[in-house]
Amino acid sequence: MKLFDRLTKILGRKKEAKIIVVGLNNSVKNVNFTAFDMSGHDRYRSLWEHYYKDCQGIIFIIDSSDKLRLVVSKEELDMLLQHPDVVGRKVPILFLANKMDLPDSLTSVKLVAALGLDRIQNKPWHICSTNAVTGEGLQPAIEWLTDQIRDIYINNRK
Repeated sequence: MKLFDRLTKILGRKKEAKIIVVGLNNSVKNVNFTAFDMSGHDRYRSLWEHYYKDCQGIIFIIDSSDKLRLVVSKEELDMLLQHPDVVGRKVPILFLANKMDLPDSLTSVKLVAALGLDRIQNKPWHICSTNAVTGEGLQPAIEWLTDQIRDIYINNRK
Protein backbone atom coordinates (compact mmCIF):
# COMPACT_ATOMS: atom_id res chain seq x y z
CA MET A 1 0.00 0.00 0.00
CA LYS A 2 1.51 3.31 -1.04
CA LEU A 3 0.26 5.05 2.08
CA PHE A 4 2.47 2.89 4.30
CA ASP A 5 5.46 3.28 2.00
CA ARG A 6 5.13 7.02 2.48
CA LEU A 7 4.55 6.72 6.22
CA THR A 8 7.72 4.65 6.58
CA LYS A 9 9.76 7.41 4.95
CA ILE A 10 8.26 10.04 7.26
CA LEU A 11 8.69 8.22 10.56
CA GLY A 12 11.87 7.85 12.58
CA ARG A 13 12.80 4.80 14.67
CA LYS A 14 13.65 6.08 18.17
CA LYS A 15 10.29 5.67 19.95
CA GLU A 16 7.36 3.37 19.31
CA ALA A 17 3.61 3.89 19.33
CA LYS A 18 0.79 1.56 18.38
CA ILE A 19 -1.86 2.99 16.11
CA ILE A 20 -4.67 1.41 14.19
CA VAL A 21 -5.63 2.42 10.70
CA VAL A 22 -9.32 2.00 9.97
CA GLY A 23 -11.75 3.13 7.32
CA LEU A 24 -13.96 1.61 4.72
CA ASN A 25 -12.26 -0.36 1.99
CA ASN A 26 -10.99 1.73 -0.97
CA SER A 27 -10.84 4.50 1.09
CA VAL A 28 8.30 11.47 11.71
CA LYS A 29 9.81 13.14 14.53
CA ASN A 30 11.57 10.08 16.04
CA VAL A 31 8.47 8.00 16.72
CA ASN A 32 8.15 4.58 15.13
CA PHE A 33 4.55 3.51 14.54
CA THR A 34 3.39 -0.05 14.67
CA ALA A 35 0.38 0.23 12.38
CA PHE A 36 -2.33 -2.36 12.07
CA ASP A 37 -3.92 -1.78 8.66
CA MET A 38 -7.39 -3.18 9.20
CA SER A 39 -9.52 -4.39 6.33
CA GLY A 40 -12.46 -2.13 5.60
CA HIS A 41 -14.65 -4.81 4.10
CA ASP A 42 -17.89 -5.07 6.08
CA ARG A 43 -17.32 -8.67 7.15
CA TYR A 44 -13.97 -7.73 8.77
CA ARG A 45 -14.91 -4.48 10.50
CA SER A 46 -15.91 -6.31 13.66
CA LEU A 47 -12.21 -7.15 14.10
CA TRP A 48 -11.27 -3.49 14.53
CA GLU A 49 -12.36 -3.42 18.16
CA HIS A 50 -9.77 -6.03 19.16
CA TYR A 51 -7.06 -3.41 18.60
CA TYR A 52 -8.66 -0.44 20.40
CA LYS A 53 -7.47 -1.26 23.92
CA ASP A 54 -3.73 -1.06 23.22
CA CYS A 55 -3.68 1.62 20.53
CA GLN A 56 -2.22 5.06 21.18
CA GLY A 57 -3.62 6.65 18.06
CA ILE A 58 -6.19 6.02 15.36
CA ILE A 59 -6.00 6.90 11.70
CA PHE A 60 -9.47 6.87 10.18
CA ILE A 61 -9.33 6.98 6.40
CA ILE A 62 -12.23 8.48 4.48
CA ASP A 63 -12.77 8.21 0.74
CA SER A 64 -13.79 11.82 0.17
CA SER A 65 -15.03 11.00 -3.32
CA ASP A 66 -17.49 8.29 -2.19
CA LYS A 67 -20.51 10.28 -1.02
CA LEU A 68 -22.80 7.26 -1.04
CA ARG A 69 -20.82 5.41 1.62
CA LEU A 70 -20.22 8.43 3.84
CA VAL A 71 -23.18 7.32 5.99
CA VAL A 72 -21.47 3.96 6.55
CA SER A 73 -18.25 5.74 7.53
CA LYS A 74 -20.22 7.80 10.06
CA GLU A 75 -21.83 4.68 11.52
CA GLU A 76 -18.46 2.95 11.87
CA LEU A 77 -16.96 6.07 13.46
CA ASP A 78 -19.85 6.31 15.92
CA MET A 79 -19.35 2.67 16.95
CA LEU A 80 -15.62 3.27 17.37
CA LEU A 81 -16.19 6.36 19.53
CA GLN A 82 -18.72 4.54 21.73
CA HIS A 83 -16.59 1.43 22.24
CA PRO A 84 -15.63 0.89 25.92
CA ASP A 85 -11.91 0.70 25.04
CA VAL A 86 -12.05 4.11 23.32
CA VAL A 87 -14.76 6.18 24.99
CA GLY A 88 -12.90 7.05 28.19
CA ARG A 89 -9.47 7.53 26.64
CA LYS A 90 -7.83 10.59 25.15
CA VAL A 91 -6.59 8.62 22.13
CA PRO A 92 -5.93 11.03 19.23
CA ILE A 93 -7.77 10.44 15.97
CA LEU A 94 -6.35 11.52 12.64
CA PHE A 95 -8.86 11.63 9.81
CA LEU A 96 -7.33 11.31 6.36
CA ALA A 97 -9.69 12.69 3.75
CA ASN A 98 -8.20 10.68 0.92
CA LYS A 99 -8.70 11.07 -2.83
CA MET A 100 -9.08 14.84 -2.57
CA ASP A 101 -7.64 15.13 -6.06
CA LEU A 102 -10.69 13.50 -7.65
CA PRO A 103 -13.48 15.60 -9.14
CA ASP A 104 -16.50 16.12 -6.88
CA SER A 105 -14.66 15.02 -3.74
CA LEU A 106 -16.00 16.57 -0.55
CA THR A 107 -13.95 19.24 1.16
CA SER A 108 -12.63 18.69 4.66
CA VAL A 109 -15.19 21.19 5.99
CA LYS A 110 -18.05 19.22 4.44
CA LEU A 111 -16.64 15.95 5.78
CA VAL A 112 -16.42 17.41 9.29
CA ALA A 113 -20.10 18.34 9.09
CA ALA A 114 -21.21 15.06 7.49
CA LEU A 115 -19.36 12.91 10.03
CA GLY A 116 -20.20 15.13 12.99
CA LEU A 117 -16.55 15.50 13.96
CA ASP A 118 -17.21 18.74 15.80
CA ARG A 119 -19.06 16.74 18.46
CA ILE A 120 -15.85 14.93 19.47
CA GLN A 121 -15.01 16.81 22.65
CA ASN A 122 -12.84 14.47 24.74
CA LYS A 123 -10.21 13.46 22.20
CA PRO A 124 -7.80 15.40 20.07
CA TRP A 125 -8.70 15.01 16.42
CA HIS A 126 -7.55 16.47 13.16
CA ILE A 127 -8.60 16.10 9.53
CA CYS A 128 -6.20 16.40 6.61
CA SER A 129 -6.86 16.33 2.90
CA THR A 130 -4.63 13.69 1.34
CA ASN A 131 -3.72 11.91 -1.82
CA ALA A 132 -2.14 8.56 -0.95
CA VAL A 133 -0.87 8.06 -4.50
CA THR A 134 1.26 11.23 -4.52
CA GLY A 135 1.70 11.54 -0.76
CA GLU A 136 0.24 15.04 -0.70
CA GLY A 137 -0.95 15.98 2.78
CA LEU A 138 0.55 12.95 4.55
CA GLN A 139 3.59 14.67 6.06
CA PRO A 140 1.70 17.29 8.09
CA ALA A 141 -0.96 14.73 9.01
CA ILE A 142 1.54 12.27 10.45
CA GLU A 143 3.44 15.07 12.17
CA TRP A 144 0.22 16.10 13.92
CA LEU A 145 -0.44 12.53 15.09
CA THR A 146 3.18 12.12 16.19
CA ASP A 147 3.01 15.32 18.26
CA GLN A 148 -0.24 14.20 19.90
CA ILE A 149 1.08 10.75 20.77
CA ARG A 150 4.30 12.25 22.13
CA ASP A 151 2.39 14.76 24.29
CA ILE A 152 -0.16 12.28 25.62
CA TYR A 153 1.76 9.02 25.98
CA ILE A 154 5.49 9.52 25.68
CA ASN A 155 6.18 12.82 27.47
CA ASN A 156 3.44 12.52 30.08
CA ARG A 157 3.54 8.72 30.40
CA LYS A 158 -0.27 8.59 30.81
